[in-house]
Amino acid sequence: MPLVTIDGKQIEVPEGTSILNAARMIGGDVVPPAMCYYSSLKGSGGKCRTCLVEVSKGSEKDPRPMPKLVASCSTPVMDGMEVKNKSSERVVDARKGVVEFLLLNHPLDCPVCDQAGECHLQDLAFEHGADTTRYEFARREFDKIDIGEYIKLHMTRCILCYRCVYTADQLTEKREHGILKRGDAAEISTYIQNSLDNDFIGNVIDVCPVGALTDKTFRFKSRVWYTKPLDAHRNCTKCSGNAVLWMIGDDVARVTARKDQYGEVKEFICNECRFEHKTTADWTVEGPRHIDRHSVISANKYEKPIPEHTPLLNKA
Repeated sequence: MPLVTIDGKQIEVPEGTSILNAARMIGGDVVPPAMCYYSSLKGSGGKCRTCLVEVSKGSEKDPRPMPKLVASCSTPVMDGMEVKNKSSERVVDARKGVVEFLLLNHPLDCPVCDQAGECHLQDLAFEHGADTTRYEFARREFDKIDIGEYIKLHMTRCILCYRCVYTADQLTEKREHGILKRGDAAEISTYIQNSLDNDFIGNVIDVCPVGALTDKTFRFKSRVWYTKPLDAHRNCTKCSGNAVLWMIGDDVARVTARKDQYGEVKEFICNECRFEHKTTADWTVEGPRHIDRHSVISANKYEKPIPEHTPLLNKA
């Protein structure tokens, strides 16, 4: 098994493992951000360039460094490879430039965007972005489009990560949307605005890292950090039935699939579970959802009981 070193931490990984997945096996700060890569979607990755890393040693056989930064999501590890992520000034500077590029046409919709609080672009800009932008030209704009009974498309917010296209292509029986046009005019859309209406198309909402594809049933209802996420399941003939209920009081505001610490869905759910069962009586509630990734969603959610005796309480 190849032995790779990332930011001074070593790990042995199976042959063919990408640098990004090797870093995820280590965990912590050595993991590069990723906006387009999705482990369960074939062909994803290599588009956003946020996961760029520096390979300071190619391998044990050929120790020469790679001259340019490489996309960690699509570069396999070699035995003896040494990789720099946050420890490289080149990487930090390049990532700042990539974030600036992604934000060139992105509107300042955070105060009104339903994705705020769980938006990967927000996290990326906060951790790796610059304070200001040098862009002085007019930004591209698109009209909002209803591309189905439950889905609203804000193309102005899209970063063209292709995740929704791969999801529809690999998860549903037919794909009715894709990338139209080229270059600066490229956009996610349907042919003559067809409706997306197959059983699993709601998953494009979950895989979208920004607020380009939003749930119309949850639109403008609440900020996500004011909701209470609960793990729940139900008997479903179409999918696993494992989901997250986002509660406002005793009401189910929305239903989503369960995501891991990198924001990736492991078990996709059907439209029936997502949109048609909005009462707790339809579900078996398992308990509070633990949010693995750093997020304001996990703030003020008391998942663990307060210890009976703490120094602060003893002083009271």
